[in-house]
Amino acid sequence: MTVGAGLSVKENVQKWLKRSANDPIIKILVKNSNLTRTQLETILIDFLATNVSEKALTNEEKASLRVSKAEISRGAFNHTLRQARKNIIQSIYTILLLGYLGVFDDPRLDQYLEAANKLKDYVNAYQNVLTNGALAEEHVRIVSMLREELEHSLDRLSGSKSLSKV
Repeated sequence: MTVGAGLSVKENVQKWLKRSANDPIIKILVKNSNLTRTQLETILIDFLATNVSEKALTNEEKASLRVSKAEISRGAFNHTLRQARKNIIQSIYTILLLGYLGVFDDPRLDQYLEAANKLKDYVNAYQNVLTNGALAEEHVRIVSMLREELEHSLDRLSGSKSLSKV
């Protein structure tokens, strides 16, 4: 099955996964998330396969899309997918719990909200460059500057002392 620019579903998905694996922002976020790299790759395949393919793929077909382990059984793929989904759900419930308890009103979390806003600005700027095809030097410079600032912020916030009393 071929999708876009003569590439197969597998080639499209793997190209996207490889590009994501090399993104410095994604590396920082994954390192400090509840997902392993393998779980992230698996959940992305689950989402991407549906969007890239013209038909629903079986988990066996999805397992063949993996980049990190080319030969993986459907059972191993399903197990990793269940783990990833569980970790995502637990992370969402953690956010809901903290919101319910009013923890987000604590000024120590302001720096994370600022980082979230920087991330949103970066994504918007990056998408703007891609959408408009405007690879003007100024646009590339702005995206690069935002990425560096975001990387620095995320690295700084990944330490446990970032939540200690100010």
